[in-house]
Amino acid sequence: MRAVQVVRLEGPAGVDIVDLPEPAAAEGQVLVEVHAVGMSFPDLLLSAGQYQLKPETPFCLGVDFAGVVREAPEASGFSAGDRVACVLPYGGAADVVALDPENVFPLPETMSFAQGAALPMNYLTAQFALETRGNLQRGETVLVHGAAGGVGTASIQVARGYGARVIAVVSTEEKAQVARDAGANHALLVEGFLPAVKELTDGHGVDVVVDVVGGDLMTDSLRALAPLGRLLVVGFTAGAIPEVRVNRLLLNNIDVRGVGWGAYAMVRHGFMRRQWDALVPMMDSGVIAPPVGATYPLEDVRSALTDLAERRATGKLVLALR
Repeated sequence: MRAVQVVRLEGPAGVDIVDLPEPAAAEGQVLVEVHAVGMSFPDLLLSAGQYQLKPETPFCLGVDFAGVVREAPEASGFSAGDRVACVLPYGGAADVVALDPENVFPLPETMSFAQGAALPMNYLTAQFALETRGNLQRGETVLVHGAAGGVGTASIQVARGYGARVIAVVSTEEKAQVARDAGANHALLVEGFLPAVKELTDGHGVDVVVDVVGGDLMTDSLRALAPLGRLLVVGFTAGAIPEVRVNRLLLNNIDVRGVGWGAYAMVRHGFMRRQWDALVPMMDSGVIAPPVGATYPLEDVRSALTDLAERRATGKLVLALR
């Protein structure tokens, strides 16, 4: 079978398509025939040896993927032929994957396999950020940085699913349209976003900031918060890790909260499935409709990773296997 393997920790240049034997399902595992694989920022970091997980080379990329169950134990709740979406720390970018049922979720018929490959990590991260860490309440206002990317668009849609108003912050007009199409009520360019946020909120500020970018946005993000507001630190796609002047937290009774979804969710039995079940009504209603960006044949995985590295991606980049 084909598999996307990191053979050298050099970023996209160190990733090859290799031929490997098909895996057999161990006791209790589900065997999935993969149709689509989502490419995400963790894949890029893994390929360069810059992620918090550092598997030894060679190893397979692939955090998110979707396909059809080939075989499954009865106790798993899945059967051969079921359409599923799946998530792993890495290893899903192959024609066939064996994995624990904890990491497998039923894919609604309304979702394509490409959308299925765009769902698990991004939307479960967004749900964890907004519900568990952000304590989002209906009627609150959420600001999303990096709002045209995978986690950004997921955060827009999950926030809307919880009844929030969403202000998207992006770097270009093209990305602003992506954010609006994803469901944002307003889309602002990052340059000068703070006064625009104050104007949109009548000087009050926003209740929650979802920040996947990091860099030099931190100070203005804190200034954008209303009293008792929460800034959720999800990632650092800008590269730089900002520092917080904690006197700002005291002055307006605001919080900065870390969002480490994988480390939390993947060691708690049944947690991810409960998250997924909370998102299904949003999928059924159409509030969640993952925007798929560019789709590449498996053999063009280096191009997909390069597009991520050069920040050309909007929505979720997907590798098509079938």
